[in-house]
Amino acid sequence: MKAYGIIILLVGMALVSRCHHPTPSAAAVEIAPGVVTPADGTIVKELVSAFDRAEVAVQHVDLDALMLFYEKGYNYHGLKRSDVRRVWTEVFSHYRQIMSRHLFTELKVVRDGSTTKAFVTCTGGLYGTDKESGKAVTIDSWVGEVHFLVKDQKAWKFLGNVGGTLPEVPPTSAPHHPLF
Repeated sequence: MKAYGIIILLVGMALVSRCHHPTPSAAAVEIAPGVVTPADGTIVKELVSAFDRAEVAVQHVDLDALMLFYEKGYNYHGLKRSDVRRVWTEVFSHYRQIMSRHLFTELKVVRDGSTTKAFVTCTGGLYGTDKESGKAVTIDSWVGEVHFLVKDQKAWKFLGNVGGTLPEVPPTSAPHHPLF
């Protein structure tokens, strides 16, 4: 099983390097083969739709629309929603043609009463063009990151790390990417 994890990590790293600077027409989210069961189909479509809405907001530099992707109680290792808003403001001020890529490699859905949470293991990156130099850059990249989302009455929203990590997540995969 440990070898399988290493293979997934290496494949993820290869995909991040392969899609170093995606074209604007590239899909923001891809699902790895075998991740989705028939029972997960609707949830995955909803999750992809949430990431797509966030991607459209990023590409249109629409900070208010982008912040709708973040739950009001967002907490990512101490960073609150207001912190993420400030970071996105900085990203938008330094880069143009910003876009992200996400490869979902694992999905866990937890229902607790009326609350539904999703733990999405993802490899991907955030890319753009530096406004000063005009060079294409990787703003951020991640491998095996677990996105924590919660479904409210309208849509899935990014929750951060509220409630800790899943027991199966190795301590060496500590997240460092609050934007996605």
